[in-house]
Amino acid sequence: MAKEEIVQELKFMSNYKIGIDVGGTFTDFLLTEANGASYIYKVLSTPDDPSIATIKGIAEMARDRHISTKEFLKNVSVIVHGTTVTTNAVLTFTGAKTALLTTKGVRDALEMRRGIREEQYNNRYQNVEPLVERYLRYPVEERLDYQGEMITPIKTKDVEDGSQLFLKEGVEAIAVCFMNSFANSEHEEIAAKIIRDKIPAAYLTVSSLFLPSIRFYDRLSTTVLNSYVGPILKRYLDALLEKLKNEEYQGVLLIMQSNGGVISPQIAIDNAAVTLLSGPAGGPVAGIVYAGVQKYDDCITMDMGGTSFDAALIKNKTPLVTTVGEINRLRLALPMLNVVTIGAGGGSIGWIDEGGLLRMGPRSAASKPGPVCYDLGGELPTCTDADLVLGYLDKDYFAGGKIKLNLDKAKRAIDEHIAKKLKLRLEEAAVGMYHVINNNMAAAVREVAVKHGQDHRDFPLVVAGGAGPNHACMIALELEIPVLIVPRESSIFCAAGMLMSDLKHHFVRTYATSLEKIGQKRFKLLFNEMKTEGIRLLKTEGILEKQVEFIYSLDLRYVNQYHEVSVEITAKEAANVDIKSIRSKFHPRHNALYGYSLENEGTAVELINMRLVCTGRTDKPRFVAQKYSGKNPSSAFKNRRKIFLPRNKNFTVVDVFDGFKLRYGNRIKGPAIIEQVNTTTLVTPEYNVLVDKYGSYTLYLKEKEAEVKERLRI
Repeated sequence: MAKEEIVQELKFMSNYKIGIDVGGTFTDFLLTEANGASYIYKVLSTPDDPSIATIKGIAEMARDRHISTKEFLKNVSVIVHGTTVTTNAVLTFTGAKTALLTTKGVRDALEMRRGIREEQYNNRYQNVEPLVERYLRYPVEERLDYQGEMITPIKTKDVEDGSQLFLKEGVEAIAVCFMNSFANSEHEEIAAKIIRDKIPAAYLTVSSLFLPSIRFYDRLSTTVLNSYVGPILKRYLDALLEKLKNEEYQGVLLIMQSNGGVISPQIAIDNAAVTLLSGPAGGPVAGIVYAGVQKYDDCITMDMGGTSFDAALIKNKTPLVTTVGEINRLRLALPMLNVVTIGAGGGSIGWIDEGGLLRMGPRSAASKPGPVCYDLGGELPTCTDADLVLGYLDKDYFAGGKIKLNLDKAKRAIDEHIAKKLKLRLEEAAVGMYHVINNNMAAAVREVAVKHGQDHRDFPLVVAGGAGPNHACMIALELEIPVLIVPRESSIFCAAGMLMSDLKHHFVRTYATSLEKIGQKRFKLLFNEMKTEGIRLLKTEGILEKQVEFIYSLDLRYVNQYHEVSVEITAKEAANVDIKSIRSKFHPRHNALYGYSLENEGTAVELINMRLVCTGRTDKPRFVAQKYSGKNPSSAFKNRRKIFLPRNKNFTVVDVFDGFKLRYGNRIKGPAIIEQVNTTTLVTPEYNVLVDKYGSYTLYLKEKEAEVKERLRI
């Protein structure tokens, strides 16, 4: 529903919920009401202080209801907020000045990493700069063995001397990570107490509390990342909370995590690294809901915003989670939704490389100065400029007419920087830009499926982002994907996903042993420890114990392997320590991921880590189903417009429809354009469109019509 359709009698309705996704170009908002109505808002992001755009968007909602921001916020019960503040700090190396206390003899592990060159045959390839300079990596004499038994007692004077150095150097954050502390936290606890006494104002991360798991470099890097971004997130959330307090907001504020769950602001501040992929995490959560409406258990989500493109795979209504990832080439060993992200968005800049080839991104014009056609000072041609030149965007209706696009400037920029250099006509250069960025995004979608042993052609593509629907058909054609779902709220997809998320906490304990030698008492004790901690945290966030659900999993591998496979087990299997059942789940999972198993070879299986996800269920916005309106879309017809059809290689006049006026059952034959205030959907000649009962557009290859109609029960 368009915000222009808000009627007077709804202007003061209680129990609003707001989902907010702060992106590199736009800050997206989804406002929902208790009756199921929803409204979409977008404002340009304010990178210097993202909380400004957040409050600006909320103020715009209040103005539409002809009340003050304070009065409006009195009726808001929940705000769920995803942020890129920590992500940007790592990408731009602008985090806090951080120090490290670590075991004597391994102070350079942060720089040496695993000792593997990322580009094996590139002798000039440089390691990523560590987040802590060497002189601030202070060695402490102490040592534990792998079982946690003391070899060398901790020398507290080293900790005190390190604290003096950190104080003198004006360090904002400190990480403590000792060898084998996952097995015994005593030395780290001693060091942490000294630091808190000496430098109480410093942000402190203790690895044995934050990530008590095996693999020193992974734990070290993740602990340092948490301290590096901790003060940044704290300042941002403190500023946001202060602004909301000034507007007398009394409701709940929740922060999106990388794992697809939400947490309270204080827990987010204490565990800042869990927000490093906060923004994209909302997409897969929303994808489950929108695909589920059409009875799909599996799907691939793609989200093309102004700066980046995210792709994620959902299998059996569950987004795939990884515990080993990287951000800006820095290891992050926290559970996160397995989202493939590349620099491809509406603001991606087109350029010619040294070999004379056309490239798109990863550099983006972002919100400042933005694409050339925004007329805000941008000079380099972007994807949005190419879309405008090809007719996919209406220069007078972008953002519902709030942003007038300058077609002439877009043409000049593409002509000067791309067309003339490649000796092409203007339209040929724009088409080239469009094809290149589509191929980049298709490769990301292919990667997210293939790396999990899946065929992307078996999955519907759930399309999101302000720019996504404009490019989705060509991506799907490249990948031979027959069905696409474009939600009515696609332009604020991640914000929608945030309102559909539950409170979630991940826990891990290392227990390295063969399956046959698992000690039942220890196995049960470790799971019970994690359950107790999870329930305690969720209670502080207002969740009753009866609302808590648990997911158990084990990291398993064959003996002498390095990599593990995560295998989910039932509560009964965990309680009974059912080794036979656990082993039977491991072999097929290993085979699916790596193409083989050693089930018939008699190779022993090892347990490495035990994991528990504690989920606190929250109330979700409800969808309002539409009445069947017939197949005729004429009531949504707007006008006709000339656009470039990529495969036909010519300009053609097509029908343009108002997406907000399309209703359940309406059918559109491609080629066509569907316009909304915040996004435009290009329907190529190969696809038709059918509107489902919740207003989403299902685009399907024309030969698939009978199958789609049966699924949608039309």
